[in-house]
Amino acid sequence: MFAAAGDSMLSHGMKQTGSISLNHLQGVIYAVLNPWVAIGILFLLAFFATYMTALSWADLTYVLPATSLGYVMLALVARFVLHEHVSPLRWLGIALITGGVGFVAGGPELTKHPPTNEPANKTRAVAASPLLAKDARNGAPGVEV
Repeated sequence: MFAAAGDSMLSHGMKQTGSISLNHLQGVIYAVLNPWVAIGILFLLAFFATYMTALSWADLTYVLPATSLGYVMLALVARFVLHEHVSPLRWLGIALITGGVGFVAGGPELTKHPPTNEPANKTRAVAASPLLAKDARNGAPGVEV
């Protein structure tokens, strides 16, 4: 949802701003100051944060197809809010994407790895940082003593 909203707002704002070039920094700054573009950037930052969160607990091959459902939302917003023409071929592509996401969503979200031969209480060396040592004592994820 964040990606679709952000991309839609960017599109709307950039149509207001007009053509820009990276060779002219002033035009880029002017574009970023457009409220629609600025809000679109914030929505895309929110998408990136949620994307990182999802990748922290699930495989990329599960998360990435799930984000492609944003294409469906984006096409609907483009057609009915931005009044863009969406060709039948694009609708067909969106239907194929949706079907593919259905196949991926049926599988596990995380790859199960076979247990290793390492003992469960094997210790890992912690850097000589007092903060890392404190995190390890408090059970911070990824830090063991």
